[in-house]
This record gives sequence, C-alpha cells and structure tokens, in this order.
Amino acid sequence: MNIKSLLLGSAAALIAVSGARAADAVVVAEPEPAEYVKICDVYGAGYFYIPGTETCLRIGGYVRYDIGVGDVGSFDGAKSNDHEDGEQQGTYYKHARFTLKTWTGQETELGTLKTYTETRFNFGNNNGYGRSAATTGGGTEFFGNPAGNGSVSLNFAWIQLGGLRVGKDESAFNTFIGYAGSVINDTLVPYGDFDTNVVQYYFDAGNGFSAVVSLEEGSGVVGTIDSYVPHVVGGLKWTQGWGAISGVVAYDSNYEEVAGKVRLDVNVSDALSLFIMAGYGTDDNLSDPTWAIPAGGRGFYKQWGGNWAVWGGGTYKFNEKTSFNLQASGDDEKNYSVAANVAYDIVPGFTVTAEVDWSHWGEEGVNWTDRSVFAKKDAVGGMLRFQRSF
Repeated sequence: MNIKSLLLGSAAALIAVSGARAADAVVVAEPEPAEYVKICDVYGAGYFYIPGTETCLRIGGYVRYDIGVGDVGSFDGAKSNDHEDGEQQGTYYKHARFTLKTWTGQETELGTLKTYTETRFNFGNNNGYGRSAATTGGGTEFFGNPAGNGSVSLNFAWIQLGGLRVGKDESAFNTFIGYAGSVINDTLVPYGDFDTNVVQYYFDAGNGFSAVVSLEEGSGVVGTIDSYVPHVVGGLKWTQGWGAISGVVAYDSNYEEVAGKVRLDVNVSDALSLFIMAGYGTDDNLSDPTWAIPAGGRGFYKQWGGNWAVWGGGTYKFNEKTSFNLQASGDDEKNYSVAANVAYDIVPGFTVTAEVDWSHWGEEGVNWTDRSVFAKKDAVGGMLRFQRSF
C-alpha cells in the first residue's frame, strides 16, 4: 500500500510541474541588429562597402567556352594522334575558363587607394600537341593532345595609390596604348609580351593628356631581366571625343634594344570606330634561341618579325546587341593575318562570338603564340565563343 501511494504521489507531482511550465510565457530572444551591405557608387556600378570599413569592393569575372576548328596556324584548330594507328590528324580546339576578378577603392589623404586582381582557371586541350614526347626504339612518339586541367594563372594583382602602381600587371607597352582590335585572335602578328611585375607612375595632366612611366621585370625565358637593370616603358596619350593619339617606347635591358608603337583611334560615328597602330624595333643585339621563338630576333617588346609591323581595323555596331569586328596585320618578315567576327549579346551579360581567322607565315615553322606546334604557311580556321560575364 505504501508503494502504491508513493507511485501515485510521484505521478501527481510530475503533472503539477508540467502544468506549471506550460503556463509560463515563452521568451524569444531579441534578434541581433543586422548590418546591411551599403551600395558604393563612387567607383562605378557593382561596388559595395565592406561592412565596418570605408573600403568599396566589387567582385566579378566571366565563364567562357571556346570551340575552334581549322588549321593550327590560325590558332583555331588542334592536332592529335589517332588512338588506333597513331596517325596525326586534326581535332577540335576546346577551352573552358573561369575568371575571378576583384576591385577595391578607398579615398585617402594621399589620393585614391585601389587594387585589382584577376585569376584564371583553365580546362582544355590548348594546342598541346608536340609539347610532350617519348623516345622509343621506333623513334619519337608524341603523346597527342589530351584535354585536361590547364594552368591557374595570376594575370593581375596590383596596388595603386594616386598615380603609383606596383604589383603584377601586363606591360604598359600594351595596356597604355591599348591592345589591338576587338577580335579573339588579335596576336596573330604579335604586338608585345604581357605578363610582368611593375613599378609604374601614371600622370593625368588634364585636357585629355596623360602619361606613364613603367619599370618592368618581364617574364619567360627571353623576357625576364638578367640583372638589376629593369626594362623601361614610357608613354604619352591625348584623348578627345573624336578618339585618341598615343605612343609608347620600351627599352629592353636584356638586349639593349628599343621598340616603340604609335596609335590613332577615331570614333567616326556612334556606330563606327577605327584604329591603326604601327610598331618599330631595333634588333641588332637580339639573339633569342630558335627553340624559344622561331628565327630569333624577338625580345620582350618587339615580338613581331623584322623591324616594323602594322595593325589596323575597327568595330561597327549594327544595334545595341550586335557588332562586327575586323583586324588586319602584317610585319617586316611578310607575316600577314586577318581576323573578323560577329559578336551578339543574347541577353545582357551573355555574348556569343563567331570568328574566322586567316594567317600567312613568311616562313613555315613554329606558331608564335603556341611556340611548339608547327604551323602551315597558310592557315584558316574558325572559332565560336560563349561567354557569361558578371
């Protein structure tokens, strides 16, 4: 009887406690104050303030997919080996890329403090035929042209305060005067090398006048400086509503040679813009090995053949979505090329470009950009590019 009474009493106590708890009010914690991201429109669209700072940040980039067919000499096709009989044959050039970009800006007592970074991740066959080979009892056998993850490259990573810029950039020999045309393959006749560490100063004199002085390290076997003496680039530009006139001069400290380019840009109308660019470089001391660049005679800046080269072309906008781009080029060694494309914006941020390229090499040999694939004397190819930019 005592045990029964004890059990009944315990059950009654539990019910009483549960009832008391159910009657208590439910207390909900107050939400933490949210700090929303603020838009920063000082430096253009897409910037926002990093919470808790006065620094404006923008994140962007693009995803790209290229499909190329044709001769390797026009950089549009690729070569491979038949898996059954080993015979050399043509195949697609395929290339996928994801590029991540960041920009920052902040106003200081010494001027605007800016940074820019660009990192590229690649997958594709990349015209790799001939780069890797195995020597067997029957001779040399190339591995073919397999697709796979390519290099991850840091293309830009610089800091700029006012007019002073330091870090990883592309040479002012190209960036200040402007690249060639708005075609995919604008370096069929090359106009200078790109990747380099820099110490630069930009000067804006007003009334459209600007200038740059750049101390550069160069890159690669041929271009990297071989002493404490840097490469030096200087440039002047005059920009107006009708277009611009610009020029750059570069001193290659490795070979003690000089190269220069002048350029004229003309905005004919809202729909049509044209450009022409000419380059000249000395080559008395250039002695590049033929395995690095065919026939030698090209340093970090004067990458074209012979002493002189010319590039010209333009863009015509049919409407807000469609444009036609053309570029023709040639140099002293009778290397010529023509590239033309139509770019169409399917929706904002998504562009499809169809391009046709033709190149003629003065001497049949190694492709300048690929530097390992033997090119035909006359080459034709085409490329289709899909790009989503954000």
